[in-house]
Amino acid sequence: QVQLVESGGGLVQAGGSLRLSCTGSGIIFSTINVMAWYRQAPGNQRELVAFITRGGSINYADSVKGRFTISRDNVKNTVYLQMNSLKPEDTAVYYCNALTYKYPWGQGTQVTVSS
Repeated sequence: QVQLVESGGGLVQAGGSLRLSCTGSGIIFSTINVMAWYRQAPGNQRELVAFITRGGSINYADSVKGRFTISRDNVKNTVYLQMNSLKPEDTAVYYCNALTYKYPWGQGTQVTVSS
């Protein structure tokens, strides 16, 4: 049974930083070509934030370019999202998953940025 677990969220002031982690059980990240971070703000649809390929190619949503950094450690079976210069509009629940085939969604981790 595949389980994705996100952690590292919290309450932070605008301009602050957080580092999110995503680990998986029943799943081997090194076999997944593209892993991604998503977020969903209240009243909004879930949106793609960033993704990273096994080869290290990376892509970011325009709204987070220059502020967020995605990385993956296949040995630790973990994907990270370093978030700097946070803005109130980054407030959302953050999830990780594969980019194409969607495994069962985890609980996500809440990120709240106060102004």
